[in-house]
Amino acid sequence: MLTSKQRSKLKSLAANITPIGQVGKDGIGENMLKSFSDCLEKRELIKINILENADGDPQELGRELAARLNAECVIVIGRKAVLYRKSDRKDIEHIIL
Repeated sequence: MLTSKQRSKLKSLAANITPIGQVGKDGIGENMLKSFSDCLEKRELIKINILENADGDPQELGRELAARLNAECVIVIGRKAVLYRKSDRKDIEHIIL
């Protein structure tokens, strides 16, 4: 669980990143989860677009994605979700919270 200071820091870092993917009318698929998981392992922080035609509320979809990816849902603003998961890789620069 993230503290409010950690969440604030991650939100400020996420402001400058571009979305890496999108959730649409087909919902959350296994290939999508694999792709997002790989990105989290490389970057630790990702932003995802939730399209208008996606089934469900963006808040719920953001929380569902985080739960299925074993990540933290930092924030959902409008139709963009920001997810964080600490990487196990040693060859990347980790986000210091």
